[in-house]
Amino acid sequence: MRRRTIVFVSLLVLVGLTASVAVAASVHLKGGRNAEPAFTDNGLSLTASGALSGLGNADLTVTLLSNDAEVTSTCTNKGNNPAPGQNPAPLDVLGSQAIPAESVINGNVPFNVTTVAPASTIEGAPGCPNSNWTETIDDLAFTNATIIVRQPDTNGTGPIVLTVTCTFSEPTEDGAVPSRDVSCTQS
Repeated sequence: MRRRTIVFVSLLVLVGLTASVAVAASVHLKGGRNAEPAFTDNGLSLTASGALSGLGNADLTVTLLSNDAEVTSTCTNKGNNPAPGQNPAPLDVLGSQAIPAESVINGNVPFNVTTVAPASTIEGAPGCPNSNWTETIDDLAFTNATIIVRQPDTNGTGPIVLTVTCTFSEPTEDGAVPSRDVSCTQS
C-alpha cells in the first residue's frame, strides 16, 4: 500500500512539473501565416503591435529592430545658424518588451514594442562640415523591421521561437505605416 502511494504521489509531481514547463510549439502572429503586425513611425522611434499565438506558459521577450533607418538632421554652427540638408549615416534602432507568463492566455498575448529613440545630438557632428558644429537628428525614416520573440526568456537570451522580417515599400513618414506598404515573412 505504501509503495502505491509513493508511486501515485510521484506521478502527480511529474504531471505537475510537466504542465508548468509547457513551452512554445508553433509560435506565429495571430491571424495565421499571412498575418502582419501594425507599425507606427513615431518620428525618432518605430512601434510594432500585434498578437502572438502558439505560446507556451512562460515569460517571453519581444524585440523590435530596424536597421539602416534614414536620418534627417540639421547642422548648426557656433553662430547658431542651422544648415539643413546634411547626409548623416543611417542608424540602427532597437527596443524590447518583456511579457510575463501570467499575460499569456491560452497561448495568446498582444504585444506593443517600441524602439528606443537615438540621442538627439550626434556626438562629433560627423554629417556636418566640421566637428565644431552641432548635429541634431530631426527625424528617422524606416525601411525595414525585424521582430524576434524569445520564450522562455527573462533576460533577452532565451531561445528564439519566432522571427518576423518586414520590409516597407517606401521609407516611412511620421504616423501609421499603411499596411499596403508592409511585406513580412515569418520563420
